[in-house]
Amino acid sequence: MSAAAVPAAERLGWFTDVIAQELVSTAIRSERVRDFWAEASVLDLGGVQVSSFEFSSLRSLRTAAHVRRSDPEQYQLGLVTHGAMSLAQNRNESGLFTGDMVLWDTSLPMESHAVPDVDGGRVRAIVLSFPRDAMPLRGARVERLLAHRIAGGHGMGAILAQYMQSLAAHAADCGPVELNRLGTVAHDLVGACLAGQLGAQDDLSPEARTRALLERIEAFITHNLGDPQLSPSAVAARHGISLRHLQQLFRDRGETVAAGIRQRRLERCRADLADPGLLADPVHAVARRWGFTNPSVFSRTFREAYGASPTEFRQWAVREALARKINEPCAPGTSRGAVPP
Repeated sequence: MSAAAVPAAERLGWFTDVIAQELVSTAIRSERVRDFWAEASVLDLGGVQVSSFEFSSLRSLRTAAHVRRSDPEQYQLGLVTHGAMSLAQNRNESGLFTGDMVLWDTSLPMESHAVPDVDGGRVRAIVLSFPRDAMPLRGARVERLLAHRIAGGHGMGAILAQYMQSLAAHAADCGPVELNRLGTVAHDLVGACLAGQLGAQDDLSPEARTRALLERIEAFITHNLGDPQLSPSAVAARHGISLRHLQQLFRDRGETVAAGIRQRRLERCRADLADPGLLADPVHAVARRWGFTNPSVFSRTFREAYGASPTEFRQWAVREALARKINEPCAPGTSRGAVPP
């Protein structure tokens, strides 16, 4: 959904209606009424909704009257990726933040303020919405977190923030079954993140704790693929579990820990070898970048996975990439090889 098709004078009203339909009814005002801009996308994940918004600076007020007229009875968690936002609710005030998250309850009045990071820019935010009664934590505990900043740069908060951004960018390409699974993981990660903020991890179900643990393990592996010392034993030790427990977690998903690490490393190498911008990097340097220290072992492993040596694959992939670039349509008013003004 985009304001592009809406007359400029009506865009703020249009966005107010979108927010009322997809999140909550609220009064919105902006000093940029004449050139207000907004875009929105919404995806249902089976009990969880992920919404992405881009908009000009604004102030929003949800009053008790708004709550009485319409209340989806949800918790909503917002992540600001560009610009800054503040939110006040339940006598708490987040202060302006970016890169972090904040939780609110649709059954309570609230006030928010969003500003771009540069004059004339826009704010970008991702919101997860889920039923309040589906939260595994008691309401009185969750109230303590309303309008408090949840750091998105480290720990479980970082994992949740990265997951929200991945949902916003890629979930639309998934089928119904995958979307439901993604929604389950999102719900578990929110529960684990909030429980960690409250020191209430024991309130989560064993299944939710297991799924959240797997997401932490996946994030740790992804972040450390370039470390040649990354091994199943190192992963288990980092997460305070036995190697046998770790192996069982992966076995339940149909793979071994070592094979999972190796496959992720191969995928990163394959992507780098296919990138024409990285042609100056020798094959062995690409391999070492992603944790392969023995060139011959890497070459053999790569061939087994992709049916070609790393050098053969790079030659083919770069040739294909350059051919696609040559065949791209020219911009209007330019000729092949010319640089558009």
